[in-house]
Amino acid sequence: MEAQGYVTDREVATTVFLASELHMPVLIEGHAGVGKTEVAKVLAASRETELIRLQCYEGLDAYTSLYEWNYPKQMLWIRLAERESLTLDAKEAHIFASEFLLKRPLLQAISYEGRPPVLLIDEIDRADEEFEAFLLEVLSDFQVTIPELGTIKASEPPFVVLTSNRTRELSDALKRRCLYLWIDYPSFDKELSILEGKAPGVSQLLAAQIAASMAALRRLRLSKAPGVAESVKWAISLMSLGRPRLDRAGLEQTFGVVLKDRDDIEAVRGLWLDSLLESLDGLDVEGLRELASAVPSPGPTRTASAGEG
Repeated sequence: MEAQGYVTDREVATTVFLASELHMPVLIEGHAGVGKTEVAKVLAASRETELIRLQCYEGLDAYTSLYEWNYPKQMLWIRLAERESLTLDAKEAHIFASEFLLKRPLLQAISYEGRPPVLLIDEIDRADEEFEAFLLEVLSDFQVTIPELGTIKASEPPFVVLTSNRTRELSDALKRRCLYLWIDYPSFDKELSILEGKAPGVSQLLAAQIAASMAALRRLRLSKAPGVAESVKWAISLMSLGRPRLDRAGLEQTFGVVLKDRDDIEAVRGLWLDSLLESLDGLDVEGLRELASAVPSPGPTRTASAGEG
């Protein structure tokens, strides 16, 4: 995974390895923006196969995720076939052939030919419980039945990654079918490595100041706590503005990169910001590491905001 530029740790690497060996889906939970979705992207790249993504949302149903018939194309064929002497059964058999079938993500993954793809079922917690129950059936057999075409079964099951921001509790049945992985906000050293890899040219001091500041911000339990993606964009933004280190002017100019809620910005401004800048002043990388380690992790929550994982 690190060969693809993903800064991982033993727990993530071990879970992914075991999922491959046991042929089980992986359920990844964590705060928004900690890199859950990135795991699936990196796996697809490392396996040299396709990533098929199903983005979940409220109201998603089985047919939307499986297939649809191409009605405009069917109607066009019917009009063109009006002059041909075909029986009604023959016409019906033709318009419900595979050439008129629009495959959606689940069917794409099941019917995929070649190296098994990586199927990403993103933000499963945003889907309804009814869809979750349907998904259990699909993950059990990796086959679906289309009345007009019959049963389609995967020759080799895809590697399945499910992500959740814990906006609701998932069923025990789904959890039992998967290997479970919690991805927390990164440690100081892990975030430092991510910044140095994803923000080329960033100085180690600036990266360390950002990592320490992020640890302090996440401790505040903001309504929309910044994730790793915000860390990387923050580093790139500060470099673009010619800021070699964090200072008040740089922070004021880049609040919108890190914080996505007006109340959060107001909460950070003022005395808290003064305290942060004072704590960062004069510290080298080692001192910033000690400062960040003194900030406890917020740990799992059940109210993480929905967003890119």
